[in-house]
Amino acid sequence: MTASRTPPRGEWVQHLQKIRDHRDQAAFAEVFQHFAPRVKSFLMKSGASDTLAEEAMQEALAAVWQKAHLFDPSRASPATWIFTIARNRKIDALRKQNRPEPEDLPWGPEAEPDQTDVLALAQETRKLAQAMAELPQKQRELIEQAYYGDLSHSEIAAQTGLPLGTIKSRLRLALDRLRHRMK
Repeated sequence: MTASRTPPRGEWVQHLQKIRDHRDQAAFAEVFQHFAPRVKSFLMKSGASDTLAEEAMQEALAAVWQKAHLFDPSRASPATWIFTIARNRKIDALRKQNRPEPEDLPWGPEAEPDQTDVLALAQETRKLAQAMAELPQKQRELIEQAYYGDLSHSEIAAQTGLPLGTIKSRLRLALDRLRHRMK
């Protein structure tokens, strides 16, 4: 492959499959050579410092090597998958920077919760689990990704391949159904 030619999407899929199936270092080198500068630039344009962008890019591409088996071409393009990993690595790094230091954390025993509150919470939890079970599968999966998986609507769209509008509509319908069931 020459440096001036960018492989089409299908070739990047093949590269990721070679990495997944054969731990192909040459394929990984081409993926790294092509995506590393683009990912770093993307991260810097999204507000990351040069150091953070470099670290997140390195971690993202290391994840591509380690987790190539998770890539599903029916759900996202190689570029979308790689850029999503990089974005998540940047977010993880920013969260780590904002974590409180151990001396800032409260120490000592916490007050015992009121037993009526514990009982009410347990009942609401059961009611919510029942309401979730009654949702259509597609809506339930999106709720789980958004609220239990802590994914943004855009991340869900990238993972599922569904249009962002469809994601938002299904989530809105699911939340309305849950709201009515919880009354």
